[in-house]
Amino acid sequence: MTDRAANMSKNGSDRALNSPQDRFGEQFRANLSAETIQAQVIESETRSLALTLEELTANGEVPRAAALILGARRRYIGGEGKSSAYAQLLNADLSATLSNVFLIDGRGLSPLTLLTDVRSSDVLIVFSMRRYRTETIRLGRLFHEAGGQLVVVTDSDDAPLAGLASALIRVHTESVSYADSPTAVAAVCHLLSALTTASAKGARRRLSGRDRYAAELGLYRPEHEPTQQLEELR
Repeated sequence: MTDRAANMSKNGSDRALNSPQDRFGEQFRANLSAETIQAQVIESETRSLALTLEELTANGEVPRAAALILGARRRYIGGEGKSSAYAQLLNADLSATLSNVFLIDGRGLSPLTLLTDVRSSDVLIVFSMRRYRTETIRLGRLFHEAGGQLVVVTDSDDAPLAGLASALIRVHTESVSYADSPTAVAAVCHLLSALTTASAKGARRRLSGRDRYAAELGLYRPEHEPTQQLEELR
């Protein structure tokens, strides 16, 4: 059996275990040492990341998504549950170099507010992983029906929003742990923000302005602050 065939077989087995409870009983065998578990996790994460990057290099979906984001009038980012962390990560990077980047968090911006003013020039980037939160599915479907464009980051070509996506970024989240792997998703956030920022007009100016105001606001500890001053602050 080839490495790719073995990976596909392992992935199929992992996908059959839908809930964290099911995966816990299957993945964590009794009497495994911490060293053994660590080795298994590292091997699994390395494999999932390599497969994801290989496939994205071949299909060109990340550059396609970056072009959609750059060409959009407004950029919205959303995800529920664990996927909300991925949305926050991408939002932090994109908002540093692009204007009109909005995180749908239910507080500063709710799905209802978003859906009442969707334009064809708007793009929504959604993170939708198994077991596929219904809030995200409904939001993506309604946004698409209102005329906006969807960038979908998901773990399956058969995911509920896959057929509506203008750009579909598929990641491998197979894991030997009870929780699906976040490694490839975080890498995609980094890759997508890097490609977008590289072509964004005004990115250098925005970053320079952020540095200036961060210094004026005293957000970060000075790089060469004497140790004595640190001791006095304790």
